[in-house]
Amino acid sequence: MMRLYRSQAAMSPAVLVLMLTVGSQLSLVDGDGRKVQQKPNFLLFMVDDLGIGDVGCFGNTTIRTPNIDRIATNGVKLTQHLAAAAVCTPSRAAFLTGRYPIRSGMAPSGQMRVIPFLASSGGLPANETTFATVLKQAGYDTALIGKWHLGVSCSNRNDFCHHPLNHGFGYFYGLPLGNVRDCGINTGTVMRTKPTEQIISVVIAITVLLLSVAFLKLYGVVYYNWRSYCNFVGLWVGLILLGFFFLRSFRTLNCVLMRNKAVVEQPFHLETLTPRFTEEAVAFLHQKKDSPFLLYVAYSKVHTALATTERFRGKSQHGDYGDNIEEMDWSVGEIMKTLDDLGLTENTLVYLSSDNGGHLEEVSAQGEAHGGWNSIYKGGKAQGGMEGGIRVPTVLQWPGKLPAGSEISEPTSQMDVFTTVVELANQKVPQDRQIDGKNLWPLLTGEETASPHEFLFHYCGTWIHAARYRPRQGNSTWKVHFTTPDWTPGTMGCFDTLVCYCYQGYVTHHDPPLLYDIAHDPTEDNLVNISSDKKYQQIISSVENAVEAHRRSVSPAPNQFAPSKLIFTPWLQHCCNFPYCSCEDDMKGVHL
Repeated sequence: MMRLYRSQAAMSPAVLVLMLTVGSQLSLVDGDGRKVQQKPNFLLFMVDDLGIGDVGCFGNTTIRTPNIDRIATNGVKLTQHLAAAAVCTPSRAAFLTGRYPIRSGMAPSGQMRVIPFLASSGGLPANETTFATVLKQAGYDTALIGKWHLGVSCSNRNDFCHHPLNHGFGYFYGLPLGNVRDCGINTGTVMRTKPTEQIISVVIAITVLLLSVAFLKLYGVVYYNWRSYCNFVGLWVGLILLGFFFLRSFRTLNCVLMRNKAVVEQPFHLETLTPRFTEEAVAFLHQKKDSPFLLYVAYSKVHTALATTERFRGKSQHGDYGDNIEEMDWSVGEIMKTLDDLGLTENTLVYLSSDNGGHLEEVSAQGEAHGGWNSIYKGGKAQGGMEGGIRVPTVLQWPGKLPAGSEISEPTSQMDVFTTVVELANQKVPQDRQIDGKNLWPLLTGEETASPHEFLFHYCGTWIHAARYRPRQGNSTWKVHFTTPDWTPGTMGCFDTLVCYCYQGYVTHHDPPLLYDIAHDPTEDNLVNISSDKKYQQIISSVENAVEAHRRSVSPAPNQFAPSKLIFTPWLQHCCNFPYCSCEDDMKGVHL
């Protein structure tokens, strides 16, 4: 390492002297010879189910989001930034790893498209590499505060094979699963409504049958006499009752808060989660201000159940949903203010996005919309090929590095964050696996003007429902729909089933596919007549060839959504105060 110093006599101890290091990284040394780190810091915000039309800088005039808007004013707004999936578990897996979910076995093939239970054995495989893993190995302090929802344990509750601490995060405070209506009080239920209830019933029946057979074998029952028969029936009935008790106990068993590997609140108090996440993020920044860090703040908002502190309750123009957005924006502002107060802003890349689009079908029992607005775009959450499900509000900031007030309409992906962060940290992306994310830095800085992606594939579960094609010349971006959801008539959602499903019976396949110029027709109102010009047929052919090449590049991976991975597995259940499974975090009620 080569250092350049001024004379000590020519400077005061407060004066900083530029130091050049290998790899063109800039560091500083003060007059007393103390090194001041200049590796870039990373502050990544992920909101849950936020629609692109819910934010002021994306056109909303009735919900107040001044802090998110300020990031856009000071930096870059991405208007065609895309989640790799339209539901949270696969979307977050792709965001963290830079890979399509199907490559890691995180693409679901059935109705259940998220990890349903704390005691499910599915999750992000231990052999996957996240951007936190790479940066931690490079000397960064890393933390996840908020929602994980990518699994916890595999074989026993203490192996923590899927846990954030096993995926590069040095500190975790948050929800290992997530927040659903069942986690609130008097907020309704998801787990006991159709079709989820049907799925759970089938899972319970299979579990009961397997356990019953195991019981019979365990006790060596060969001939089914009346006593063994009664035992069998009694066990069957008992386990069914246990299953329904489990459904009724969903909040206690699954709505938990962890600090690192310990459950510190069970069930969590939803109203105070956001202030506590904010407090933890602020504390982390204070503790790590003198070392390079990656802080990932993943809000449980604005996913239902909706709850806020008294300060924000009833203050917005859009009921509970608007209140929750405005509290989330307040939290962003407190964390950003801390960056400023600590003098970290000039050396920190800030990124804020949503894991998928707004949930159109979320309506309370009173008829109040509890899901987001996706602006001009069709569809919503869980609709893998529809713009409303995958086009997410995204802003970035890095003063002096990114042009303030700029807007980029080129197609980009949340998977790009992996590669961009890794390369900005002067590290190498893994060479032993396919990385689908691209380095966005040239596009963000204006060095390049076209998307680094020629093709992007839009999965719904394990199926490719649509694809994007950005030719290297011209300014068009073509969107091809192979499959579209069967909406409830008169809507752009599937209100009979809470979300739209991906497979036969709930979708329509198109042959020939539908074609739109998404750059000039973002609302997808003007269907291109493919037969009117040979160039359109060539576009379809190019996309179909790209889809086939992509499919060939996907190697089989263990399916993390197999029924055996999703079922409730008692020995994986975490409990803070056995057998009561009830405790409160000492930090509960902290307000900034």
